[in-house]
Amino acid sequence: MPPPPLQIAYKRIKQPALGENGYAGFQPGQKEVLPKGWNGFNAKPLKSDILVEHDVEIVVRDGARLYIDVYRPANTTEKVPAVLSWSFYGKKYSSLEMLPMTVWKCCVPREDLSGIEKFEGLDPQTWCPRGYAIISVDTRGAGHSDGLISVMGTQDAEDGYDVVEAIAKMDWCNGHVGMAGNSALAISQWLIASQQPPSLKAIAPWEGSGDIYREQFCRGGWFFMSNFDLIANAIVRGPTNSGLEDFEEMYRRSNVSNAFWEDKRADMTKIQCPVYIRGSDVSAIHTMGSVRAWLEIPHSKKWIRWGSKQEWYELYSEPQSEKELFLFFDRYLRGNKDNGWEKTPKVRWSALRFGDRPAIDDIILEDFPAPNTEYRELFLAKDGLLRTEAPSNTSVGTVSYNSEQRESIAEFSYTFDKAKQLIGLPKAILYVSNEKQDDFTVFVILRKRDRNGKLLMHLNFPIEATPVNSIDEIPEKDRMSTNLHLGSTGILRASHRVYDSVKSIHPQFPFHPHMKQEKVKPGEIVKLEIGIWAMGYDFEEGETISLQVSGQYPSIAEFKSFSQPRPQHELNKGLHTIHIGKEYPSSVILPFIKQ
Repeated sequence: MPPPPLQIAYKRIKQPALGENGYAGFQPGQKEVLPKGWNGFNAKPLKSDILVEHDVEIVVRDGARLYIDVYRPANTTEKVPAVLSWSFYGKKYSSLEMLPMTVWKCCVPREDLSGIEKFEGLDPQTWCPRGYAIISVDTRGAGHSDGLISVMGTQDAEDGYDVVEAIAKMDWCNGHVGMAGNSALAISQWLIASQQPPSLKAIAPWEGSGDIYREQFCRGGWFFMSNFDLIANAIVRGPTNSGLEDFEEMYRRSNVSNAFWEDKRADMTKIQCPVYIRGSDVSAIHTMGSVRAWLEIPHSKKWIRWGSKQEWYELYSEPQSEKELFLFFDRYLRGNKDNGWEKTPKVRWSALRFGDRPAIDDIILEDFPAPNTEYRELFLAKDGLLRTEAPSNTSVGTVSYNSEQRESIAEFSYTFDKAKQLIGLPKAILYVSNEKQDDFTVFVILRKRDRNGKLLMHLNFPIEATPVNSIDEIPEKDRMSTNLHLGSTGILRASHRVYDSVKSIHPQFPFHPHMKQEKVKPGEIVKLEIGIWAMGYDFEEGETISLQVSGQYPSIAEFKSFSQPRPQHELNKGLHTIHIGKEYPSSVILPFIKQ
């Protein structure tokens, strides 16, 4: 498949430097055995001898040379399956390098890592003793691999196909290749698996967005660099003639979607191999990629487990996660048909309780969304309540907020008279006007209040793994989206309000094409259908759910941003007015699990 038919902007990246991000020089053809007990990073010692092959060259279909590192069991002639870790982060860039950038190092103890794991990938220390090879790749344009760095998309996927097939033919491999890892290493799995490489026998994408326009950079048509400029500055390295796709510049050239962005939406319907999906409410990027994959992958060899903890903690410090992944790959890469994996429930979910209470995990559902879901429409009322009855002629009103101030919100609340679980896809339908602008962005978030009206947050780690005894002890400077979750959010820019019901994965989650802008007249009332990301909340009697509507991003930023300020014409200005009443029935639709 040819690349998108438009010129792509690239930004310069730094070159690899000895000692930085795990880089140890270019070592094509070199091999070494790391002996049992080796602990070169003062972390977790090896449990067995591991043979490492550095910078093995693979030539892909257009002649570009990509380089991989192979970690496999030493002193054996047994052919073993391989698990591929695919990203442009540097094949020796480990979690020991990244985690110190986060609050509390995401509660992953140093002794849970060996330092030879690729960041967000599996650790050879754990997997090689079990008879697996772990492959770490420098994708096109990264490290010493040829070309320019294509972030996801067709070029990356085709390279992945070629590398999978080349690995399967290596003399030590049993011909079965899997993929694993989270975030960037998960997103790549959707795209590579959709190319259907014959030797790719199973994938385990944990926390992976499936459409980086709609889920990361331009949610609802609102451009945001998220954590990507940090990645570009601190992590990505490549040859002097390489470069990294410049998302800010591509957005400046076109503030609607185009062939460049659409090439980065994975076609889940083409994935044929078995899939073990992990996801959560608490991710700032990946939630809906995991949901769409579950809904669109067309076969029954798929499992989804919804967690309540931060993804790196789950990957490296949750023993049950590792145990399940062993079972999954033993079944599909080693052919162990009797290991019990296929008895694993297809759908397990989590319901967050917020505050200092842990989530309720491993709720077995028949499907997702659950067939017994009752979608209740609660209508916004001018007194700040969410009401079950539709508005009448006498309930007309408006509620306004200052869109330029983060602390200015419109809040509408519903208090539960009995215990309830809300699990599924919520949606807000809002009638909004703005007197000053022909375009504006609306943000919504679903927050929880306790019986005393206190706003609650969810802690993304077990409290015993943290240095605090309560969420209230966490200072403001240590509040980051990696450790705290405020609630499920939705974003929509008024000029991007058109949606396509045919392409929508569910009536509760509208698909916005984002192919053109339809500006509004100042003062014109427009209907916005805002898909809110998946939620799993548990409520006790007397607790409250609140829909908060505002003109500023309502959650916690993931990392410090290095990108340029947003253009003035894209900033919200003045008051946003929500219209309420029989003619303008602003509402939120919530997924109640029937009990």
